[in-house]
Amino acid sequence: MEIVEKYGGYRKLDSFTLVTIIQLGTWKFCSKFLNYKNDPKGRQFDQMTQAARSGRANIIEGSERAGTSKTTEIRLTDVARASLAELKGDYEFWLLSNCFVPWQNSCVDAREVYAISFDKSPPGVSDGLHESGAYLLNQFSKFSNWLDSDDANIVANTMIILLNRALNMLNRQLEAQSNSFKKDGGFHERAGTVRRQERERQNPNEVVPKCPECGKLMCRRIAKSGKNEGVSFWGCIGFPECKATKKIEN
Repeated sequence: MEIVEKYGGYRKLDSFTLVTIIQLGTWKFCSKFLNYKNDPKGRQFDQMTQAARSGRANIIEGSERAGTSKTTEIRLTDVARASLAELKGDYEFWLLSNCFVPWQNSCVDAREVYAISFDKSPPGVSDGLHESGAYLLNQFSKFSNWLDSDDANIVANTMIILLNRALNMLNRQLEAQSNSFKKDGGFHERAGTVRRQERERQNPNEVVPKCPECGKLMCRRIAKSGKNEGVSFWGCIGFPECKATKKIEN
């Protein structure tokens, strides 16, 4: 068992592809349709582009942190989801402020946008910026009939559909991450298991106690400060969620 699990790989996720399209589309929308008259202080531009950036950036960071903290991965995925939900609200408000309502799912354009699927990512997309960039622009071009429109309401409606798709993907991603955490635990459990296995190899006759509070196995730790600095003790492998300790009997 490895203490640090595999991490990264976000470039192969459809959710990452979609939120990249959303960030590109939002930047184009704001650059094209927001101006001094409807956004005199530039706050709407900043809020929308930052929300789109947050969606993409938090997927990247969550994926990169997954090797050492499953809980951080889950939290950052949720931040990405919340940022995109905020952005969806901005596009909805744009339509309402122009006396339009979002498309119904049954309308032709909505069905066509929902039906577009992504190509399978090519080899090298995970670690090649050139390959990844070419792939992402190619996928973005699939929506160009709508996102390049001079009608802001068509673009806004298209972005709402893309955001709905992204939110559904991230909801499923959160569920999968939560199930993985329930099944396999996180960094502290893996570190405790590795330490326990090594300790058992070195001291095959040592009896490892269970935590008196949560029932998980305990592991040897050394106090780093205070009057017991340098003294070994039993600590729960569930730390920091469980802070139970136990004296080592000689």
